[in-house]
Amino acid sequence: MDGQTQAISPQWLCSPLWNWCLGLTLTVTGVIACYFWLDQPLASFVHRNVADKTVFVWLQRLPVAFPLLSSLILAWCGLWTLMDRPFSRVQAIALTCSISFISTSLINSQLKYAFGRTWPETWIVDNPSLIQNGTFGFNPFHGGGGFASFPSGHAAAVCSVMAVLWWSYPSWRPIYVACAAAVAVGLIGTNYHFLSDIISAIFVGVSVGYVTTKLSPSTRDLLHDRRSL
Repeated sequence: MDGQTQAISPQWLCSPLWNWCLGLTLTVTGVIACYFWLDQPLASFVHRNVADKTVFVWLQRLPVAFPLLSSLILAWCGLWTLMDRPFSRVQAIALTCSISFISTSLINSQLKYAFGRTWPETWIVDNPSLIQNGTFGFNPFHGGGGFASFPSGHAAAVCSVMAVLWWSYPSWRPIYVACAAAVAVGLIGTNYHFLSDIISAIFVGVSVGYVTTKLSPSTRDLLHDRRSL
Protein backbone atom coordinates (compact mmCIF):
# COMPACT_ATOMS: atom_id res chain seq x y z
CA MET A 1 0.00 0.00 0.00
CA ASP A 2 2.57 2.61 1.23
CA GLY A 3 0.15 5.48 0.75
CA GLN A 4 -0.48 4.61 -2.88
CA THR A 5 -3.95 3.90 -4.17
CA GLN A 6 -4.09 0.52 -5.82
CA ALA A 7 -6.33 -0.11 -8.79
CA ILE A 8 -9.25 -2.48 -8.37
CA SER A 9 -8.19 -5.85 -9.73
CA PRO A 10 -10.12 -7.54 -12.56
CA GLN A 11 -10.74 -10.48 -10.21
CA TRP A 12 -12.53 -8.20 -7.72
CA LEU A 13 -14.65 -6.66 -10.49
CA CYS A 14 -15.84 -10.17 -11.43
CA SER A 15 -16.34 -11.40 -7.87
CA PRO A 16 -19.80 -12.41 -6.58
CA LEU A 17 -19.64 -9.73 -3.87
CA TRP A 18 -18.92 -7.01 -6.42
CA ASN A 19 -21.78 -8.23 -8.63
CA TRP A 20 -24.12 -8.31 -5.62
CA CYS A 21 -23.18 -4.75 -4.63
CA LEU A 22 -23.74 -3.63 -8.21
CA GLY A 23 -27.12 -5.38 -8.25
CA LEU A 24 -28.05 -3.74 -4.94
CA THR A 25 -27.10 -0.33 -6.29
CA LEU A 26 -29.17 -0.82 -9.44
CA THR A 27 -32.10 -2.13 -7.39
CA VAL A 28 -32.05 0.84 -5.01
CA THR A 29 -31.85 3.21 -7.98
CA GLY A 30 -34.74 1.46 -9.70
CA VAL A 31 -36.88 1.47 -6.55
CA ILE A 32 -36.30 5.19 -6.00
CA ALA A 33 -37.12 5.98 -9.64
CA CYS A 34 -40.30 3.90 -9.49
CA TYR A 35 -41.35 5.44 -6.18
CA PHE A 36 -41.20 8.99 -7.50
CA TRP A 37 -42.27 8.54 -11.13
CA LEU A 38 -43.87 5.16 -11.93
CA ASP A 39 -45.60 3.48 -8.98
CA GLN A 40 -48.56 5.80 -8.57
CA PRO A 41 -49.30 6.40 -12.29
CA LEU A 42 -49.07 2.67 -13.06
CA ALA A 43 -51.32 1.64 -10.15
CA SER A 44 -53.88 4.28 -11.10
CA PHE A 45 -53.78 3.23 -14.76
CA VAL A 46 -54.41 -0.42 -13.86
CA HIS A 47 -57.27 0.53 -11.55
CA ARG A 48 -58.96 2.60 -14.25
CA ASN A 49 -58.38 0.35 -17.25
CA VAL A 50 -58.20 -3.29 -16.14
CA ALA A 51 -61.75 -4.42 -15.39
CA ASP A 52 -61.35 -8.19 -15.73
CA LYS A 53 -58.34 -9.35 -13.71
CA THR A 54 -58.95 -13.09 -14.04
CA VAL A 55 -55.95 -13.78 -16.28
CA PHE A 56 -53.64 -11.71 -14.08
CA VAL A 57 -54.84 -13.50 -10.94
CA TRP A 58 -53.89 -16.85 -12.46
CA LEU A 59 -50.51 -15.57 -13.67
CA GLN A 60 -49.39 -14.62 -10.18
CA ARG A 61 -50.47 -17.90 -8.54
CA LEU A 62 -47.39 -19.97 -9.44
CA PRO A 63 -45.66 -19.52 -6.04
CA VAL A 64 -48.83 -20.54 -4.15
CA ALA A 65 -47.81 -24.20 -4.43
CA PHE A 66 -44.27 -23.60 -3.15
CA PRO A 67 -44.97 -24.01 0.61
CA LEU A 68 -46.53 -27.44 0.11
CA LEU A 69 -43.85 -28.54 -2.35
CA SER A 70 -41.09 -27.36 -0.02
CA SER A 71 -42.58 -29.30 2.88
CA LEU A 72 -42.84 -32.47 0.80
CA ILE A 73 -39.27 -32.10 -0.45
CA LEU A 74 -37.94 -31.58 3.08
CA ALA A 75 -39.81 -34.68 4.25
CA TRP A 76 -38.50 -36.68 1.29
CA CYS A 77 -34.88 -35.60 1.85
CA GLY A 78 -35.21 -36.09 5.60
CA LEU A 79 -36.40 -39.66 5.09
CA TRP A 80 -33.51 -40.23 2.68
CA THR A 81 -31.08 -38.98 5.30
CA LEU A 82 -32.55 -41.27 7.97
CA MET A 83 -32.09 -44.18 5.56
CA ASP A 84 -28.42 -43.14 5.27
CA ARG A 85 -28.65 -42.89 1.51
CA PRO A 86 -26.73 -40.31 -0.57
CA PHE A 87 -28.61 -37.59 -2.40
CA SER A 88 -28.90 -37.65 -6.16
CA ARG A 89 -28.38 -34.43 -8.09
CA VAL A 90 -32.13 -34.01 -8.50
CA GLN A 91 -32.63 -34.33 -4.75
CA ALA A 92 -29.84 -31.85 -4.06
CA ILE A 93 -31.40 -29.31 -6.43
CA ALA A 94 -34.90 -29.85 -5.02
CA LEU A 95 -33.60 -29.45 -1.45
CA THR A 96 -31.71 -26.30 -2.39
CA CYS A 97 -34.84 -24.85 -4.00
CA SER A 98 -36.79 -25.56 -0.82
CA ILE A 99 -34.18 -24.01 1.44
CA SER A 100 -33.95 -20.99 -0.85
CA PHE A 101 -37.72 -20.52 -0.83
CA ILE A 102 -38.04 -20.88 2.95
CA SER A 103 -35.10 -18.56 3.61
CA THR A 104 -36.47 -15.98 1.20
CA SER A 105 -39.90 -16.10 2.87
CA LEU A 106 -38.37 -15.47 6.30
CA ILE A 107 -36.14 -12.64 5.08
CA ASN A 108 -38.94 -11.09 3.06
CA SER A 109 -41.33 -11.06 6.01
CA GLN A 110 -38.78 -9.12 8.05
CA LEU A 111 -38.23 -6.66 5.22
CA LYS A 112 -41.98 -6.10 4.96
CA TYR A 113 -42.07 -5.23 8.65
CA ALA A 114 -39.00 -3.02 8.37
CA PHE A 115 -40.31 -0.98 5.43
CA GLY A 116 -44.01 -0.96 6.34
CA ARG A 117 -45.30 0.04 2.93
CA THR A 118 -48.99 0.43 2.16
CA TRP A 119 -50.67 -1.37 -0.76
CA PRO A 120 -51.90 -0.04 -4.11
CA GLU A 121 -55.50 -1.05 -3.31
CA THR A 122 -57.46 -2.03 -0.21
CA TRP A 123 -57.47 -5.78 0.44
CA ILE A 124 -57.10 -6.36 4.18
CA VAL A 125 -59.68 -5.14 6.72
CA ASP A 126 -60.14 -1.72 5.13
CA ASN A 127 -56.39 -1.10 5.04
CA PRO A 128 -55.20 2.34 3.84
CA SER A 129 -54.15 2.32 0.20
CA LEU A 130 -53.32 4.56 -2.73
CA ILE A 131 -56.57 3.92 -4.58
CA GLN A 132 -58.95 4.11 -1.63
CA ASN A 133 -57.66 7.16 0.21
CA GLY A 134 -54.44 8.31 -1.44
CA THR A 135 -52.14 6.73 1.16
CA PHE A 136 -48.73 6.15 -0.39
CA GLY A 137 -45.38 5.65 1.27
CA PHE A 138 -43.29 3.74 3.77
CA ASN A 139 -44.02 3.45 7.48
CA PRO A 140 -40.95 1.71 8.95
CA PHE A 141 -41.67 -0.93 11.61
CA HIS A 142 -45.39 -0.16 11.63
CA GLY A 143 -46.45 -3.80 11.49
CA GLY A 144 -49.76 -5.25 10.38
CA GLY A 145 -51.04 -6.79 7.16
CA GLY A 146 -52.01 -3.40 5.76
CA PHE A 147 -48.36 -2.31 5.75
CA ALA A 148 -46.65 -5.24 4.05
CA SER A 149 -46.47 -4.44 0.36
CA PHE A 150 -42.68 -4.08 0.04
CA PRO A 151 -41.06 -6.33 -1.16
CA SER A 152 -43.54 -8.60 -2.95
CA GLY A 153 -43.67 -12.06 -1.40
CA HIS A 154 -44.84 -13.79 -4.58
CA ALA A 155 -42.14 -12.23 -6.76
CA ALA A 156 -39.41 -13.00 -4.23
CA ALA A 157 -40.62 -16.59 -3.88
CA VAL A 158 -40.63 -17.41 -7.58
CA CYS A 159 -37.23 -15.76 -8.11
CA SER A 160 -35.69 -17.64 -5.18
CA VAL A 161 -36.54 -20.95 -6.84
CA MET A 162 -35.84 -19.87 -10.42
CA ALA A 163 -32.41 -18.59 -9.35
CA VAL A 164 -31.40 -22.04 -8.10
CA LEU A 165 -32.68 -23.66 -11.28
CA TRP A 166 -30.93 -20.98 -13.36
CA TRP A 167 -27.50 -22.17 -12.20
CA SER A 168 -28.48 -25.85 -12.04
CA TYR A 169 -30.13 -26.34 -15.45
CA PRO A 170 -28.93 -23.43 -17.62
CA SER A 171 -30.47 -24.77 -20.84
CA TRP A 172 -33.95 -24.01 -19.43
CA ARG A 173 -33.26 -20.38 -18.60
CA PRO A 174 -35.87 -18.91 -20.97
CA ILE A 175 -38.54 -20.84 -19.03
CA TYR A 176 -37.32 -19.45 -15.70
CA VAL A 177 -37.44 -15.92 -17.06
CA ALA A 178 -40.95 -16.55 -18.40
CA CYS A 179 -42.14 -17.84 -15.01
CA ALA A 180 -40.77 -14.83 -13.14
CA ALA A 181 -42.14 -12.45 -15.76
CA ALA A 182 -45.58 -14.07 -15.60
CA VAL A 183 -45.78 -13.60 -11.84
CA ALA A 184 -44.59 -9.99 -12.13
CA VAL A 185 -47.16 -9.19 -14.82
CA GLY A 186 -49.86 -10.89 -12.78
CA LEU A 187 -49.02 -8.84 -9.69
CA ILE A 188 -49.06 -5.59 -11.66
CA GLY A 189 -52.24 -6.50 -13.57
CA THR A 190 -54.14 -7.31 -10.38
CA ASN A 191 -52.78 -4.18 -8.69
CA TYR A 192 -51.58 -6.34 -5.82
CA HIS A 193 -48.19 -4.61 -5.81
CA PHE A 194 -46.34 -1.53 -6.97
CA LEU A 195 -43.62 -1.94 -9.58
CA SER A 196 -40.92 -1.10 -7.03
CA ASP A 197 -42.23 -3.88 -4.75
CA ILE A 198 -41.52 -6.35 -7.53
CA ILE A 199 -38.10 -4.96 -8.44
CA SER A 200 -36.94 -5.21 -4.83
CA ALA A 201 -38.39 -8.71 -4.50
CA ILE A 202 -36.54 -9.92 -7.59
CA PHE A 203 -33.26 -8.79 -6.04
CA VAL A 204 -34.07 -10.49 -2.72
CA GLY A 205 -35.11 -13.76 -4.35
CA VAL A 206 -32.17 -13.95 -6.75
CA SER A 207 -29.69 -13.05 -4.00
CA VAL A 208 -30.94 -15.73 -1.62
CA GLY A 209 -31.15 -18.30 -4.41
CA TYR A 210 -27.58 -17.68 -5.49
CA VAL A 211 -26.17 -17.70 -1.96
CA THR A 212 -28.07 -20.89 -1.13
CA THR A 213 -26.40 -22.73 -4.00
CA LYS A 214 -22.99 -21.75 -2.60
CA LEU A 215 -23.48 -22.47 1.11
CA SER A 216 -22.73 -26.19 1.22
CA PRO A 217 -19.71 -27.51 -0.72
CA SER A 218 -21.26 -30.98 -1.05
CA THR A 219 -24.55 -29.58 -2.31
CA ARG A 220 -22.74 -27.17 -4.61
CA ASP A 221 -20.78 -30.02 -6.20
CA LEU A 222 -23.95 -32.02 -6.83
CA LEU A 223 -25.70 -28.99 -8.31
CA HIS A 224 -22.98 -28.44 -10.90
CA ASP A 225 -21.76 -32.01 -11.56
CA ARG A 226 -23.53 -33.08 -14.76
CA ARG A 227 -21.96 -36.57 -14.45
CA SER A 228 -24.25 -37.45 -11.54
CA LEU A 229 -27.37 -37.20 -13.69
